[in-house]
Amino acid sequence: MKKLIYILPFFAFLACTKEVKIPIPGYEEQVVIDGTIEIDGPPFVLLSTTKDIYSPTDLQAYLNSFISGATVTVSDGENTVVLDEVCSDEVPPGFEPFVADLFGVPADQLGEVRICAYTTFDASIFGQQGKTYNLTVEYAGETYTSSTTLEAPIPFDSVYWKPEKTTPSTEGQYGFSWVTLSDPADKYNAYFWEVKRINLDSAGNERDGLFTPTFNPVFDDEFFSGTTFDFAYENPMSFEDVDIPDIARGYYEVGDTVVIKFSSLDRDVYEYFEKKYIQINNGGSPFAVPANIPSNIEGGALGVWAGFAPHFDTLICKP
Repeated sequence: MKKLIYILPFFAFLACTKEVKIPIPGYEEQVVIDGTIEIDGPPFVLLSTTKDIYSPTDLQAYLNSFISGATVTVSDGENTVVLDEVCSDEVPPGFEPFVADLFGVPADQLGEVRICAYTTFDASIFGQQGKTYNLTVEYAGETYTSSTTLEAPIPFDSVYWKPEKTTPSTEGQYGFSWVTLSDPADKYNAYFWEVKRINLDSAGNERDGLFTPTFNPVFDDEFFSGTTFDFAYENPMSFEDVDIPDIARGYYEVGDTVVIKFSSLDRDVYEYFEKKYIQINNGGSPFAVPANIPSNIEGGALGVWAGFAPHFDTLICKP
C-alpha cells in the first residue's frame, strides 16, 4: 500500500506537464540612423543596417553595414539642404581635419578604411541655438524623419581640480575634474559630458586628439532642478593610457590641461543616450535587465538624430 502512495503522486506530476513551444521571430534587417548637429557645426549622419546576431563580426562585415546612396535632407524651417555623401578615403585636400573630427578618427587614418557619411559644407544649415532641425532620410523606397532642438548651452560657475587619496608616494598627484553648476529653474535640462587633454605628450603632441565621453556621460535635472551644486567626473582616457600606473586609473594628473565639452540636450535625445549607456555599462552583468533603447526616428528606423548645444571650459590640474 505504501508503494501505491508514493507512485500515484509521481504519475500525477507527469500528467500535469506540458511541452511549451515559444515561437522566436526571425531576423529582420532595419536601418540605423546615427545623426548629430551642434551649434556652429554641420549636420553629420551615418546610415547603417542592423546585423543578425549569428552573422560575421569581422571588420569587413562592419564596413559593409554602412549605407551608401541615400538621400538625406536637413531643414531648419528657413533653409533646406540635401547633404553630400562624403567617404573617409575620398576627402578633398585641406578638409582632412574637419572631416576627421566628424568621423571621430585621426586625420592620418582617414584613408585606411572606407566609411561613407552624409554632411555638408553649406554654412546656412550649420547649427544655431534655439532652432529645431528636421531630418529626412530616403532609402530603398522608405522615408524616415526626425527632429531635434538645439537648446541653450549652460555654462559652469567654476571648474577646479583637487587631489584624491591614493598612496603615500602619489599623495597630491592625482584627482578628478570638478565643476560647480547652477541648473536653471523652471525648465527641463539634460546634459552630456565629454573631455580631452590638450597638454603635450613626450612626442610633442596633444595627449588626446578627440573628445571622449565618460562612462556615464549623460544626466538630467530631475532631482536638482534650479539648484547649485558641485560634482566630479573621472578621466576616461586614463584606462587606455599605458603610461599611467594602475593606482592612477580614472584620475587626472597634476599638470594635465583638460577641455570639457558640456552639451545641453533635448528630452528625446537624453532618453536615447540615458538608456544606451545603461545597456552598455550593464552589458556584462548576468543580473542586468534587457530593454529596448528608445529612438526619436519616425518611419521604422532605429537610432537617433541628436542636437548638441555645447559649453566649453578648460581645466588646469593644479592645487
